[in-house]
Amino acid sequence: MHKYILTALLAFMLASSFAQSKKDSVAIINVLGKEASTWRAGDIKAHADCWQLRPYSRILISTTNGRVIDLDPNIIVNPPANMVGNGGKAIITNVKMRITGKSAWISHNEESVTKDGISTLSYEVRLLEKVKGNWKLVGQSVHQYQK
Repeated sequence: MHKYILTALLAFMLASSFAQSKKDSVAIINVLGKEASTWRAGDIKAHADCWQLRPYSRILISTTNGRVIDLDPNIIVNPPANMVGNGGKAIITNVKMRITGKSAWISHNEESVTKDGISTLSYEVRLLEKVKGNWKLVGQSVHQYQK
């Protein structure tokens, strides 16, 4: 009898864990979408809300011409006006993620398309933390490439 109760309890815990993980996965995807769209729309306040800067926050960008940019994370939450609001869209594909408690990492491909139709391709790794029940970006690494 105890064996059946233990099995049922373990099955319930596993199902609950999976449901939470799926809920977190959807929330993380939503943060990525919001972060991309608010940047392009120029909504600095909503964009900053996608981020939680930490002492260890870092944004590294490698460009197609071989440059590496170690971008000050403060620019992401408090950018100059000419840096945001230029329209366009981001298409995110090939999403892979790992959620462990209140931390997560996600990797994906991104095609950033300007309002004039010019595309920039990148592989991205994003680091997130759950802060007061909401997922926030804390760092990222962007690697641009050409087809």
